[in-house]
Amino acid sequence: MLKFFQRLGGALFAPVLLFPFAGLTVALTIILKNPDFVGSLANPNGLFYKLVYIIEEGGWTVFRQLPLIFAVGLPIGLAKKAHPRACLSVLVTYLTFNYFINAILTFWGPSFGVDFTQNIGGVSGLTTIAGIKTLDTSIVGAIAISGLTIYIHNRFFDTKLPDFLGIFQGSALVGMIAFIAMIPAAYVTCLVWPKVQMGISSLQTLMISSGTFGVWLYTLLERILIPTGLHHFVYGPFIFGPAVVDNGIQVFWAQNLSNFANSTLPLKELFPQGGFALHGNSKIFGAIGIALAIYKTARPEKKKIVSGLLIPAALTAVLVGITEPLEFTFLFIAPFLFAIHAVLAASMAAVMYAFGVVGNMGSGLIEIAAINWIPLFKNHTSVMIAQIGVGMAFIPIYYFVFKYCIEKFRLKTPGREDEDEEVKLYTKEDFKNKKDAKNGNIIVENAYFDQAYTFLQGLGGAQNIETVNNCATRLRVTVFDETLVKGDSVFKGAGAHGIVRKGNALQIIVGLSVPQVRDCFEDLMNKDLENIDSEKNLINA
Repeated sequence: MLKFFQRLGGALFAPVLLFPFAGLTVALTIILKNPDFVGSLANPNGLFYKLVYIIEEGGWTVFRQLPLIFAVGLPIGLAKKAHPRACLSVLVTYLTFNYFINAILTFWGPSFGVDFTQNIGGVSGLTTIAGIKTLDTSIVGAIAISGLTIYIHNRFFDTKLPDFLGIFQGSALVGMIAFIAMIPAAYVTCLVWPKVQMGISSLQTLMISSGTFGVWLYTLLERILIPTGLHHFVYGPFIFGPAVVDNGIQVFWAQNLSNFANSTLPLKELFPQGGFALHGNSKIFGAIGIALAIYKTARPEKKKIVSGLLIPAALTAVLVGITEPLEFTFLFIAPFLFAIHAVLAASMAAVMYAFGVVGNMGSGLIEIAAINWIPLFKNHTSVMIAQIGVGMAFIPIYYFVFKYCIEKFRLKTPGREDEDEEVKLYTKEDFKNKKDAKNGNIIVENAYFDQAYTFLQGLGGAQNIETVNNCATRLRVTVFDETLVKGDSVFKGAGAHGIVRKGNALQIIVGLSVPQVRDCFEDLMNKDLENIDSEKNLINA
């Protein structure tokens, strides 16, 4: 069950990768429509304003079709075969599901406690998905329907039918079975979801009333579950789902950013739910304190080398919010440090919230500045000062806590290794030495293929791979026989930042290039299996 949720969490990240650019685009257009920043160019009748408006409407695409994007994105991570066809099957099935709901509620809405004549929005519990008026099941419904369709796809896509029914094989068969399954699914949704919506409303009230402690607990769980990959299930319902606000913090913040920027009321009063999106602050201020502690505790003769490793790793964390080059270094060396990091991150977020800091701050400095600081600067400068002040105060706290633990427990962080050991960050090894290799008819062409080829061989070859998935920075693989997997040095030598092992479930920490590496990995794996099948056919012949 744990492996399933880890795979699901990784699959959920495919749609999430679309948000940074969409969010920055919307934030930038909001700034360019604000007369405080662009003066007379913000005239609604001017050409500049109209052009910015057009760009803004394009930026809203991801936010306005959130459930649809999550539904179609899931097969990328969960379908075991024919990913493009699986995506098509999910798209058609999810639309069919919503058309069924529309038809059921059009005729029998009151029987299910739904007034289907109400307008979209407000507290009606209704929404529009791809032009279909339907129940607002948010990403929960999208994930459920997508998951069911993916199961049907994995189970029946390869089913062989009699020759005269051959036209109904593959995606056609999946579509027919899914079509039938959507009828009871839509009926049950109409019956149950209105009651679930009442429960969600109560949950939103509860989470908001939890105040500072709720923010602390949420941030603690979001951070401490990162090594397991289950943190997606913590932040997902808050950032993209209805846990604290309808449609999630990400969408709500973008939709109301202009109103927040123009209001002189305290931000915490305007949007208290924004306290559940402060976890990015630990990526900025915490990373600085951790890097300084590692540098300070390094041997004097190794400080220059260590600084060369830490500076780019710390900048990556601070600017874009990718913290694994630092976090997984001490996670592998001393896991208890990661628990301390999670507690400090939660405490930082809670203190900031107590001082009135709220917003959409789940990433690094670039995104936080673009979608928080710049638009809100005029009327909410005090919030930014409080945020920066608390963050700066936590830098020495991080520094002294980590420095004490490293020295007290004699941890071999970078620069404290034995004399004959190489100084390196587990997450900073670059794959630079390219080599040509052959696998049947496959010629390794570039760094991605080189890396994928080494990973595949290190995992025991294509026949040992059960499932492949990825999240933002990790290649997640389930193998049949874990004893065939080679040592960590093989993967790190190929540029992996580290490897997490849990039985036959492995996470190879690749970095931001993991989608390209996964594509090459699957291509190599499939061709390897084809070569094996060809050899078997020749032997049998």
